[in-house]
Amino acid sequence: MSAAENGGKGALPEAVRALAEADFASVAQRFLDAGFAVGLPAPGILTVKGAPGAARPAVLVSVGVHGDETGPIEMVAWLIETLSRSPRELAVDLMLCVGNIDAIAQGKRFIDADLNRMFRADRGSLAGTAEAARADALIAATVDFFAGAGPQRWHLDLHTAIRPSHYPMFAIVPEIIPDEPRKALIDWLGQAAIGAVIMNPKSVGTYSYYSAEHHGAAGSTVELGRVGTLGQNDLSQFADASKALDRLLRGQPAGEAKLRPHVFATARQVIKLSDAFTMSVGRETWNFTSMKKGEVIATDGDTVYTVEHEEELVVFPNPDVRVGLRAGLMVVRIG
Repeated sequence: MSAAENGGKGALPEAVRALAEADFASVAQRFLDAGFAVGLPAPGILTVKGAPGAARPAVLVSVGVHGDETGPIEMVAWLIETLSRSPRELAVDLMLCVGNIDAIAQGKRFIDADLNRMFRADRGSLAGTAEAARADALIAATVDFFAGAGPQRWHLDLHTAIRPSHYPMFAIVPEIIPDEPRKALIDWLGQAAIGAVIMNPKSVGTYSYYSAEHHGAAGSTVELGRVGTLGQNDLSQFADASKALDRLLRGQPAGEAKLRPHVFATARQVIKLSDAFTMSVGRETWNFTSMKKGEVIATDGDTVYTVEHEEELVVFPNPDVRVGLRAGLMVVRIG
């Protein structure tokens, strides 16, 4: 499906079409005319910076890292379109990334492999994939964006989930983020109506973990509801997140927290070691499904993953991932 089509129901609104196709021409020109330094370092990447030396937060917003997760593309398209028409209200240095442009155009999750596993040095057999090359472009632009930035650094990588969830909106936050920016991030997530936060102790190659580890950003992978067709998403489900992001970009005081997110620690990552891997739960299992102590999560030859705490919740169960990748995440509530 072309990004210029709306599921066969006619043309997309221009703002949505433009962002989905990484066409920043109109938006970039408005910020440029307002006196900002505007850059287009690679296809699908826009940077907008204020005067040199100004103490402005640096905010990276990424969408479409998975090509079938279209809701955040629509949400951000309208937000940026509106903001660009009053450009001097932008109070941060902004980098906007449209992740997997080719996959978005084809209505697919990815072309060769999961882009959100490519932000690491060791890519193994995936090193020659289209997504590896795309990750290199995103990494190079991210390095340049955060170079010389002040201490306030954010990265909000906006996604939607494949399967239903007992927490319809949730986020993954790297444990390496220091206490103060981590608290600010979790507070912002509460304003965005995010119901659960998973603290992640180890990278699996995600974009947000990369920006936290290498650039000191308060980074988070934010899951905003369910996967939908471009142009047909129910944008009401993104209303609180859109308002919270708009306030952040305009430098406005924080709004009232919609929720106080429940906080979870990662008990273990379930890694698929071989083609013999099987799970006791499948892709259709809801995120945050409860499992009790002693239950078998998965088997992989002689390796057996079992629940070790009185209760653990399974997130992102996917037995069909490639060997070597995470097939599920087990979490326990800590707050």
